[in-house]
Amino acid sequence: MFRFAFRLLSLLTLVVAVGAATMDSIESVASSEVVLTSLAAAWTEMSPSSLMLAQQAAEEHLPPAVWQALREWLLPQPAFAAFLALSLLLWMIGYKREHPAGRFAV
Repeated sequence: MFRFAFRLLSLLTLVVAVGAATMDSIESVASSEVVLTSLAAAWTEMSPSSLMLAQQAAEEHLPPAVWQALREWLLPQPAFAAFLALSLLLWMIGYKREHPAGRFAV
């Protein structure tokens, strides 16, 4: 059950990553220069209140260095790359290894 949930979340984050990459590519073609939307800008554009809630929750429940690292390193990254990395991580968690003896082994 958990494996299915992680694979489904991986699919959803992959769809978001492709959507973010598509929006960046459209803006890049329209402006004739490379445009990469940061995760912070995309998050603020979609739901600024949830970014503030995430910041408050991180400050309450995590050491200050963790939120500082996330704010300084993760949030400036391109949104499509962050979602691709998250999709890969979720897929790896939900991955089902094939039996070493083969599919029809007892």
